[in-house]
Amino acid sequence: MKIDIMTLFPEMINAVMRESIIGRAQDKGVVEVKATNIRDYALDKHHKADDAPYGGGRGQVMLAEPLYLCHQALSAGEHVHTVFLSAQGQPFNQQKARELLAKEHFILVCGHYEGIDQRFIDECVDEEISIGDFVLTGGEIPAMAVADAVCRMVPGVLPDEEAFTAESHWDGLLEHPQYTRPENWRGREVPEVLLSGHHANIEAWKREMSLRRTKKDRPDLFAQFQPQDKRDKKILDKINSDER
Repeated sequence: MKIDIMTLFPEMINAVMRESIIGRAQDKGVVEVKATNIRDYALDKHHKADDAPYGGGRGQVMLAEPLYLCHQALSAGEHVHTVFLSAQGQPFNQQKARELLAKEHFILVCGHYEGIDQRFIDECVDEEISIGDFVLTGGEIPAMAVADAVCRMVPGVLPDEEAFTAESHWDGLLEHPQYTRPENWRGREVPEVLLSGHHANIEAWKREMSLRRTKKDRPDLFAQFQPQDKRDKKILDKINSDER
């Protein structure tokens, strides 16, 4: 898996993506996350990457040509799926992360200022992605969030597949509560079933808690959930009965 990130601040990307789990995965050669400075492709000696917008308005707009030349260098004449991180994009979620995982190589474009020249978007961008309905100072944080979400699913990054398939959003539900030592913390006990050693009961409890948490905290997700088997139907009947 190779992810190229086009940015004005490559040091910011490297400071995060070279650390922890993703950093170790890069050291092993399992994934590659490379930040490239757009200013390196500017056409003037001052490495200018932005200018005032046509039509007036506040702020600056990133120039199309440095973006295009940087993109061309990274794509090397081939079509590489390209994502612009934008507050106007489609919401990023686990399903989109899985779609990007299927691509061997993709490019993330970080905007800044008031945005980037629309002509570059029309020429080179395949899709726009947003990490939420809010505005940040640049696309670096969203790009790192997307890269992290995708890279952690690459085989060899985490110990095994269950490390991410059992987490929130993989199957449309939130994850069950987690506990560790001590058994009693400030008068709060670990649920007895987790100490029982009874695997089937523990798994049933985790599924029930996952469904209950999703219904309580994310009713929008719960409304879309479809029971996977008889166990799910039984748990849902229990939850509905408790609420009557």
